[in-house]
Amino acid sequence: MSEILLEVNNLKKYFPITGGFLGKVVGNVKAVDGVSFSINKGEAFGLVGESGSGKTTIGQTILRMNEKTSGTVKFGGIDIHNLSKKDLKALRPKVQYIFQDPYSSLDPKMRIGDAIGEPLLEHGFATKQNVREKVEEIILLCGMSSNYIDRFPHEFSGGQRQRIVIARAMALNPEFVVADEPVSSLDVSIQAQIINLFSDLRQKKGLSYLFISHDLSVVEHLCNRIAIMYLGVIVELATRDELFSNPQHPYTKALLSAIPVPDPTLKRNRIILKGNIPSPSNPPSGCRFHTRCPYVMDKCSKTVPELKEIAEGHQSACHLA
Repeated sequence: MSEILLEVNNLKKYFPITGGFLGKVVGNVKAVDGVSFSINKGEAFGLVGESGSGKTTIGQTILRMNEKTSGTVKFGGIDIHNLSKKDLKALRPKVQYIFQDPYSSLDPKMRIGDAIGEPLLEHGFATKQNVREKVEEIILLCGMSSNYIDRFPHEFSGGQRQRIVIARAMALNPEFVVADEPVSSLDVSIQAQIINLFSDLRQKKGLSYLFISHDLSVVEHLCNRIAIMYLGVIVELATRDELFSNPQHPYTKALLSAIPVPDPTLKRNRIILKGNIPSPSNPPSGCRFHTRCPYVMDKCSKTVPELKEIAEGHQSACHLA
């Protein structure tokens, strides 16, 4: 039986909306509204959904870059949000975050070697005497030349900068990495290289990933299990093969129908969703997807569907499932 590394239970993150002369709280943006899942040791777990679905907020709240509204996040059985500042700092090397835009997450005035070496020195993983040697090892591991150490971020391409950001995350030998849309700004050919790098690092280091993306075709190549998010909640969760061969939620079916088919002679029945994703500050009653669902029933607007198991390891939040 697989050992659970990260356990998220009924996690909620609301951002207050203020208004009026006194700046009173008049509402909340319900970015994450009761999400539960777990990630096993050595597993790559995909989190997929449209922009505004709450994917990034989950990733940042898990690592306590945001404080939760309610719920629990346990890493190795320890509740991250109950840790003191001292204990949280001790945990930081084990959990790392890779941001979507590699350029903005690097200091333009700092050489690459210093950017990777800084956390090594801060957490005692290297000394001033051997930090350069350690940085060279990490850069080589991520498929780059040690000659890059003395260069600045603007001297690299987008794909190279992403490798540098990954190298910085790998510097502290983490157990768990949140990768937030790490290939969305890259060309397709470079995307494949970075996905392969993530896969290689997972095999060599025994890493676990929370891989956030809006593109199902990207997570298909890396992730063991995939959760589909819509407006702050998970609507379907299954293994990769089960999700792609037997999708149950209408939203998942629509996302899968949007994946381009490489053979021009083949046609896929495209499901076009009507309207836009509703505001998380005023989500629809009942099923949050009912305002766009092609199979909507009266029940859908009144009753919230549970995320329930419909087959072994396959969960769906739909009244039709």
